[in-house]
Amino acid sequence: MFAEERQQRIAERARAEGRVDVAALAAAFAVTTETIRRDLTALERQGVVKKVHGGAIPLERLGFEPTVAARDTVQTAAKERIAAAALNEVPAEGAILLDAGTTTARLAEILPGDRELTVVTNSVLIASLLAAKPRLTVLIVGGKVRGRTMAAVDDWALRALADTYVDVAFLGANGVSAERGLTTPDTGEAAVKRAMIAAARKSVVLADHTKVGNDCLARFGTLDQVDLFVTDTGLDTGLTADLEAADLKVVRA
Repeated sequence: MFAEERQQRIAERARAEGRVDVAALAAAFAVTTETIRRDLTALERQGVVKKVHGGAIPLERLGFEPTVAARDTVQTAAKERIAAAALNEVPAEGAILLDAGTTTARLAEILPGDRELTVVTNSVLIASLLAAKPRLTVLIVGGKVRGRTMAAVDDWALRALADTYVDVAFLGANGVSAERGLTTPDTGEAAVKRAMIAAARKSVVLADHTKVGNDCLARFGTLDQVDLFVTDTGLDTGLTADLEAADLKVVRA
């Protein structure tokens, strides 16, 4: 078994059981405890688990939400591939919605500057990035800005989105599962994401494979409410089949 496969199974076990033990994992995978500790260190760097004495706990069980700066440093190659695949869903003209997030920000970076597009976003960072592309019309949704994610949320954002209708909405997610659907740790951001889905003819979720199997505090949608899930090749075929059985089209980039 490759290290990446073992680490994904460790992450799945941590999410299912709430905690993993180094010795038990070493026995289960027939490897040394030193190998398991290296796996847990790799998963911690990816923002999946928090190492504790003798094992690890999934971050979502701790109620922990990494900052946008911290999330921007993990799974970078996967996020770039996801963004490149998602670019195929961007229309030649019209209007799109970009949710706040590090993967959607990668899509913003590669949006062609020669298209007549209107881009609506609740991300301060994405809006400032796109403002440098003169052919794009950039509209930023107002509201209270969450310092942890730099996303505008709450009533002002919801009122603006209620009067908005776009061709495609590109959304991020902290959790994607066949059982619980699409989730995020913050209720304010969940409300905004629900409004984005309602404001779009087509909804596309962008998230790397470490988000699959996560269940965070606030659900913002069921899998059948979105048209496409773009992830990376780190997602194994079994989990892909589970999502597709729940009526979600999956693209692995």
